[in-house]
Amino acid sequence: MSKSLIMETDASLLGVELEQKQQEGLYQQCLLQTMGKVQSENPPSKVICPQPGMCVKTFSVSDKKKVFLNICQSQAVPPPPHLSQEALVDLLESEDPTSYRVPMSLGEPHTEVDNSSQGCTVYDVVINDEFFQKCQKDTLFQQFLIAVSLEGLENKYNLELSRDIKVLKNRKFMGSIAEQNIRTKSKPIIQEIDSKQSDSFPSSTKRPEFSLLVEPPSGNAEHLIAEILLPGVISARSLVLDLGEDRLVLVAQPPLFHLDIFFPLLIDQEKSVAQFNTNTQTLTVTMPVASS
Repeated sequence: MSKSLIMETDASLLGVELEQKQQEGLYQQCLLQTMGKVQSENPPSKVICPQPGMCVKTFSVSDKKKVFLNICQSQAVPPPPHLSQEALVDLLESEDPTSYRVPMSLGEPHTEVDNSSQGCTVYDVVINDEFFQKCQKDTLFQQFLIAVSLEGLENKYNLELSRDIKVLKNRKFMGSIAEQNIRTKSKPIIQEIDSKQSDSFPSSTKRPEFSLLVEPPSGNAEHLIAEILLPGVISARSLVLDLGEDRLVLVAQPPLFHLDIFFPLLIDQEKSVAQFNTNTQTLTVTMPVASS
């Protein structure tokens, strides 16, 4: 995850605080660069044992050979952003319905034997267990999940899979389900700043109020704008912001606030800009949507 430099703005004190802002900017940049080195040396990951979910049958377009998807579930995989059925309908009618990001772990292909004693290729797809249950209860969400799983496998393994699919009723998986090594959430950023902090945030740490806007509101999205309210925070120097291609992590020191959210779209971290307004105590993060 790349780090974003937080800039402080106060319209009434722009001239007086210019030098202070520059110093805070340098402080923040050096701090984030140091943390980036620490995190890159030890990329966080762990091995998970996915639980069975449902099995989907399709075939490879190139050779017409059977392919099965074991769509599995695990608490270790984060859930996607909340999406109502009405919002899903609007998404499916949009120009790019796959812009909504569903966190998933795509396993390596493995060869199995089907009920006809014939060889077949199987892929394990792991998603959040609560989102899986939601898809089981709603046919539209289930169809959407299968569609994004197929596209994810096609993109990762350079495949072309048929959309003529069949959900097997009496089988939750084909063959076996292998363990997977997935990236985990990074440890609290504040640990890299103060080694005396414990491994978890104090109970007094709050999740701040925030809004996530898409610009323009209709058509192809060009920017995501996060507005985060941080009452009690008086300086950008107390903020640590960490941006990934589909994730934002924010910590306010001392641990007043902690926010960890995933985005429905991929963003360009390098071109993202963050500004903290001392008057309204609001952090605004403007993130260009990555070009597909």
